This record gives sequence, structure tokens and C-alpha cells, in this order.
Amino acid sequence: MWLARTAAGNITLFAFDAGEELSEHTAPFDALVLTLSGALVLTIGGRDVQTTPQSAVLIPANVPHVVRATEPSRMLLIMLREREQERG
Repeated sequence: MWLARTAAGNITLFAFDAGEELSEHTAPFDALVLTLSGALVLTIGGRDVQTTPQSAVLIPANVPHVVRATEPSRMLLIMLREREQERG
């Protein structure tokens, strides 16, 4: 569920049952994953990172990643795009 979506980025709330996952994909900009409840395994560039509530993990732009819930979980995904003048 999108909580906010603008030209500057978006904030999305995800809810997973145990065993559910987002298959491998990439994003064109950095993403911050905040685990709100449950437990997730994030496979980022082939490396597993286990999360628990209140964990925050940065997923770099253009790096393949998978999100897998090991128990019922909720996560907040924050994606912020760079402004054109900041790329410079």
C-alpha cells in the first residue's frame, strides 16, 4: 500500500505472510527498508541480511535483491530519488 508517492520518491507499506517474498529485482535508486514487525531475510547482491523489528537496511541502487519473510511481517520501504541539480 502506497502511503506517499511524489516525484521525489515514495513510501510503501508491505505486509507478508511467512514464506512470502518479492522476487529478485533492482531499483534505479537507493531504497531504505524498515522492518516494523516480524522477520525478513533480504538478499542483496547475493548476501543475506536478516532483519528484526526496528531494523533499517539500505539497498543500493541497481543491486539485485530479494525480500523474503520468515514469519508474518510488515516493512516500510522508502525510496528517494535524487533531484536533477544534485546529480551534477
